Amino acid sequence: MHYLLIYDLAPDYLERRAEFRSEHLKLAWEAQQRGEIVIAGALSDPADHAILMFKCDSAETVSGFAAVDPYVLNGLVKAFHVRPWNTVVGDDATNPVRP
Repeated sequence: MHYLLIYDLAPDYLERRAEFRSEHLKLAWEAQQRGEIVIAGALSDPADHAILMFKCDSAETVSGFAAVDPYVLNGLVKAFHVRPWNTVVGDDATNPVRP
C-alpha cells in the first residue's frame, strides 16, 4: 500500500532547516534503503508543505517515521497527516486498474 506523509511546514522552515537537515536526510535515506520511502521532498513557491511517499504495510510505519523525525521534534513541522493512497495507474501502482 502507498501512504503519503504530508508535513505542514512552519513559516520559518527555510531559515531553520539547516540545523536539522543532515539528521532528517539520514533518517529519510535509511527509510528509503529499507524500501519504505519511495520519493520525498518539500514543495516550493511557497515552501509550506513537504510530501513523503511510502510503500509499506501499515500507516504505523509512516507515523513512526514522523515521530522520530528531527523536523517534527524541533517544530519545523507544525502538523503532519498520514493518508493512504490508492494508486491505480503506473508501473508501481499497488492496485492497477486498466480500462
